[in-house]
Amino acid sequence: MRGGPGDAERRQRWGRLFEELDSNKDGRVDVHELRQGLARLGGGNPDRGAQQGISPEGDADSDGGLDLEEFILYLQEREQRLLLLFHSLDRNQDGHIDVSEIQQSFRALGISISLEQAEKILHSMDRDGTMTIDWQEWRDHFLLHSLENVEDVLYFWKHSTVLDIGECLTVPDEFSEQEKLTGMWWKQLVAGAMAGAVSRTGTAPLDRLKVFMQVHASKTNRLNILGGLRSMIQEGGVRSLWRGNGINVLKIAPESAIKFMAYEQIKRAIWGQQETLHVQERFVAGSLAGATAQTIIYPMEVLKTRLTLRRTGQYKGLLDCAWRILEREGPQAFYRGYLPNVLGIVPYAGIDLAVYETLKNRWLQQYSHDSADPGILVLLACGTISSTCGQIASYPLALVRTRMQAQASIEGAPQLSMLGLLRHILSQEGVRGLYRGIAPNFMKVIPAVSISYVVYENMKQALGVTSRSTGRS
Repeated sequence: MRGGPGDAERRQRWGRLFEELDSNKDGRVDVHELRQGLARLGGGNPDRGAQQGISPEGDADSDGGLDLEEFILYLQEREQRLLLLFHSLDRNQDGHIDVSEIQQSFRALGISISLEQAEKILHSMDRDGTMTIDWQEWRDHFLLHSLENVEDVLYFWKHSTVLDIGECLTVPDEFSEQEKLTGMWWKQLVAGAMAGAVSRTGTAPLDRLKVFMQVHASKTNRLNILGGLRSMIQEGGVRSLWRGNGINVLKIAPESAIKFMAYEQIKRAIWGQQETLHVQERFVAGSLAGATAQTIIYPMEVLKTRLTLRRTGQYKGLLDCAWRILEREGPQAFYRGYLPNVLGIVPYAGIDLAVYETLKNRWLQQYSHDSADPGILVLLACGTISSTCGQIASYPLALVRTRMQAQASIEGAPQLSMLGLLRHILSQEGVRGLYRGIAPNFMKVIPAVSISYVVYENMKQALGVTSRSTGRS
């Protein structure tokens, strides 16, 4: 297209804009000049728009400003992105975005907005009073301003699985096409895996206590948190509190990779090239991807439970444990408890997503007047609350799974099926028996979320994944 009449017209328009922004006429536009220009033009956040323009991606020679060629290159790339986004929002491809299409686009992100709110968004861009937005209005509004109305909502409120609380049933992250093209997706997965490894190691004593209480606590022994910790330390010393943590960390990488690949394939198989899924579609695709990952790595889950509950000297290590299970119980032992584990995905993922979307909508309805960015504390709180609600719903199935994984290794324990075990627990201990060990499980949520977030952010910096406010690519 370079050299064509349309390209020449665009370059002239960009040249005039450059001259208007270059207030000191030194042939460069710096952050201060861009901020002043954005404030004059109105709309959007001048500070964020300026930081986004004068970014490492736009400033080729890293001198803190843009010359005319750098400025034109930046606007050229940005205009291409805006055109793609415009076409994705223009559902009927008539060259105009109307109120109903704005509502549909937000609904696709899992956000319900009223007709009045959609009209308010449209009014901010509609210059000719037609109550529709054409390409020129869209381009002129967003060319220098950040895409706060749609793209920011999707970015800031993406329900990230970086909040690792030790559970494997979450719906995988959505990555944009740009993140896939630039390779940011795998860097974020690596950062998330490292965050999960450190977080699980830091909270391993509470996780082992949870498993210990799930299997051994009952009405008769009245095993509590302090009693469980004392019992484990007396049997194997302080180091025994980390039993089973090695394989718990080891399974993060294969599970995340399988879940991500399965999610993308399921998405493509069912919905084709549709980039952004509705919440219900994410739930279906995420549940199927989770079931796929769990089916493949489930033997590691069984090994984790057995190694967590092992007595001092019972196994020499991971391979010895696997060999003894295979020798004594056969290959079917590696899939004990598989059914309640897979069934647990549905209530966990469904409630986790539903609560998160409800909290997100409530915040956006009440507080998103100037920005879609809720701040890290709100995001962490929403993620923690939704994950905890998902855990409460799926916990009885998780307890049954753990007991089924462990029952063959416990002398005198009855070898029961899922329904048989549920009936046994309810008859012997009542409904409370289905929630044994939930207290240490809740105790580890806040430290797990805090550790995983801090490590994730540091790993993102180390791997070169830039944040939104500094011109995230």
